[in-house]
Amino acid sequence: MFANDLELIDRIAVALMQRRERIGTAESCTGGLIAAACTSLAGSSQWFERGVVSYSNEAKAELLGVPKGLIALHGAVSAEVAEHMARGLLAHAPIDWALAVTGVAGPSGGSEAKPVGTVWLSLVHAGRPARVWRENFGGDRHAVRAQTVTAGLTALCEALEDCDN
Repeated sequence: MFANDLELIDRIAVALMQRRERIGTAESCTGGLIAAACTSLAGSSQWFERGVVSYSNEAKAELLGVPKGLIALHGAVSAEVAEHMARGLLAHAPIDWALAVTGVAGPSGGSEAKPVGTVWLSLVHAGRPARVWRENFGGDRHAVRAQTVTAGLTALCEALEDCDN
């Protein structure tokens, strides 16, 4: 975790506690790193509810309700799957925000359409449209995963602070 991530987590914690809201994460390529970053802050149980590591397609379907047909049609690394992961977590957990990530961290597993470093993220708040976006990160597996954590935390922090204004 980078120093910048710690600052983001502090800001996220303050915003969520002020709003009396909680978050959960649904992670594939990061394997729980976003949840680990959030829970690195003492007292995070006040605003962080749970993290689900849904690395396999079966886990995405069983734990988050992502339709297997959707995975077959679009692939696990897609906007549609990322959004369903977030919405599935939001529907099954006592949370206000859900952050989901799915991607190709490498060094293998990429394709021409989805090269290593392709990551889809989705941020959903109850009752609002989802934000779903694609990132294309460079570097090795560690770098892709670290950049994904920072991108997710940054988007969450910005969304929380935008809501407060």
